Amino acid sequence: MDEVRSTRDRILDGAAAVMAERGLAHTTTKQIARAAGYSEATLYKIFEDKVDLFLCVLTERLPKIDLLAGEPAGRASVADTLRTAGEQALAFYLASFPISASIFADAALLARHRDGVLARGRGPAGVNHAVAEYLRAEQTAGRLPAGLRPDAVTAALVGACFQRAFLISFTGEPATEEENTTFIADLVATLLPD
Repeated sequence: MDEVRSTRDRILDGAAAVMAERGLAHTTTKQIARAAGYSEATLYKIFEDKVDLFLCVLTERLPKIDLLAGEPAGRASVADTLRTAGEQALAFYLASFPISASIFADAALLARHRDGVLARGRGPAGVNHAVAEYLRAEQTAGRLPAGLRPDAVTAALVGACFQRAFLISFTGEPATEEENTTFIADLVATLLPD
């Protein structure tokens, strides 16, 4: 079993490296297998297809967004939790842009990929759903005002992180960790005014 896990990890490492360099649309399973030091047949013994590999790279090789696991309401302050979610979302989007952006250039590939992702019960809306559900739970617990709109706050938070990652990726001028932390803190302070 350790050998299978080691093989799987090496293939995921190879997939992450090739996808980050070439983008998902221009990555082949042959290139991934070669980067990992295995045959394509070995790759297909462990992974169903390129969509399966992509999803595993996203969940196992890129920064995590822990709210996807379901942050319980009432623990940390709402602002602290949203700042953490924002920092995680920004880190994830910064890491995933080089991998996923190329897929939008090919409508047929995008459709196949989207169908494969959705068939597995996954997709980019999961982040929005997790954050909005967390905010609704905090409303129910009385820690947020009844008039707050969880879906709108979520869209503003996640959308702003996505846009910042896009702009950083587009310009090629990375922001410092301090700049990103300040951006997220200012964003959350705007979304949750005192």
